[in-house]
Amino acid sequence: MTAPLRHEREGAIARLLIDRADKKNAFNQEMWEAFPELLADAMADAAVRVLVLQSAAPGAFSAGADIAEFSTGARDPEWRAKNQAAIRRAQHELARADKPTIALIEGACVGGGCGLAIACDLRVATPSAKLGITPARLGLVYSLHDTKLLVDIVGPSQAKRILFTGNLVDGMEAARIGLVDVVSEDAAAQADAIASAVAEASPHSVVSSKRIVRRILDGQVEDDEETLAQFNGAFDGEDFDEGVEAFLAKRKARFRPR
Repeated sequence: MTAPLRHEREGAIARLLIDRADKKNAFNQEMWEAFPELLADAMADAAVRVLVLQSAAPGAFSAGADIAEFSTGARDPEWRAKNQAAIRRAQHELARADKPTIALIEGACVGGGCGLAIACDLRVATPSAKLGITPARLGLVYSLHDTKLLVDIVGPSQAKRILFTGNLVDGMEAARIGLVDVVSEDAAAQADAIASAVAEASPHSVVSSKRIVRRILDGQVEDDEETLAQFNGAFDGEDFDEGVEAFLAKRKARFRPR
């Protein structure tokens, strides 16, 4: 039996595949708990430079939490605490993964599924994709961590519209408000093109840039010793040597995996 969540690698690109098509890729407790370990495996693989989170088959990205399971367990305080901890860990660790992450969105991307998408660095969607965060439809409240991810991406007013109404937006509207970065009928090809470009770039530059952006989003506004050391230390790194040599030789740089 195929696992509902699994990690595969194609060269420098890791794929974290959601494979529960009969439930529109809804996440159950088992999947929330498995997610961080699969993510960690991909991040620890020196050959991996970028991760794409996607459905294993055309269709829904993820309809979010498995409501049948959730509705049964939600009134049990012990189960609810376990479920909330698993979701929080999955989304928090995805948002702070060391290497770049891309969500490839086709079909439904709702609730916890959309929470995973906004925890990625970039989002690529089809025009017909449907995105939404829907606690208002269930009388629930979105967590502060995930609400901040949403506000950081679309701004406070659009975040309020999404959260207050629980309405879904298609890929084109999502791009207009900044919820997704690229819209294409062939979203898979676009996501792969971006992933390939990231994989060819300096891994030192990419990872360091991601860390600095995260510091800014977490509130840092001035350089400190660590960020200054990152900036200055890059000039002594092998990626800088390779980049300069490739530029002068008019060839493509060949950065080694770390």
